[in-house]
Amino acid sequence: MPGVMERVQQIVRIIAVTLSLAVSTRAQEPIQQKPAEQEPKKTNTRVEAAKTAEPFDGASVEKMASQCVRLETELGNIEIEMLAEMAPENVRNFLNLVSIGAFNTTTFSRVVPRFVIQGGNLATRENLTEELYRRSQRTVPDEPNIIKHVRGIVSMARPEQANSASSHFFILVGDAPNLDGKFSAFGRVRSGMDVVDQINKAPVNGEKPEKPVRINHALLTLCAK
Repeated sequence: MPGVMERVQQIVRIIAVTLSLAVSTRAQEPIQQKPAEQEPKKTNTRVEAAKTAEPFDGASVEKMASQCVRLETELGNIEIEMLAEMAPENVRNFLNLVSIGAFNTTTFSRVVPRFVIQGGNLATRENLTEELYRRSQRTVPDEPNIIKHVRGIVSMARPEQANSASSHFFILVGDAPNLDGKFSAFGRVRSGMDVVDQINKAPVNGEKPEKPVRINHALLTLCAK
C-alpha cells in the first residue's frame, strides 16, 4: 500500500514544518523585561524648623520705646534708649538679642578712631552655641529714617547688600552725615559716652582693637522719664 504510506509521510512532513515555523516565530518575539521596581516616595522628609518665638515678637512700639539697654562693659556701663517709632523692626531685633543673652561676653571688635565703635559680632562670644549661630544668620529689613547720624547715635551695621543687617551695631563717636538715610539708626546713648570714648581711643591695628573691650552683660531696663 504504497499510496497510503506516501500520504502518511506527507502528513508527517507537514507537521514537522509547522512545528519548526512555530518555534522560529517564538524565538523572534522580544523578551519582555520585568519593569524596574520604583523606590517608594519618602514621606518623612525633614521640614525646616519654625522660627523660635522671642520676647519682643509682636510687641507694640510703645512697649519697645519704654525699654533701655545697659551694656555692662569692662570699662563701665553704656545705657541706650530705643527709638522704636523710627525703626521698629531693628529695635525689636536688638531687644530680642539682648533678651536671649546673645551679646553677653561679645566684644567691640571694630574701632575707627574719632568715628565709631562696633559691637554685636556673636562670633566673639566666649561660647557660640549652634542656636546663637543660627540666630546670627537672621536678618532684618533696612529702616532708613530721619534720625541724623550724629555723636551718640546707635545704628545697625551691615554689608553693602541691602536688608542684610543681623546683630552687628555701631555707636557713633563723631558725626557721620554720609550715613544718613542709608543705615537704620535705632537708638541713642543716654549715659556712658565717656566709656564709648575710652573704647574708641584704645590702640588698634587698622580697625581691629589690640585688646577688644568685652561686654560682660547686656540687660534690659525700664527707661527713666
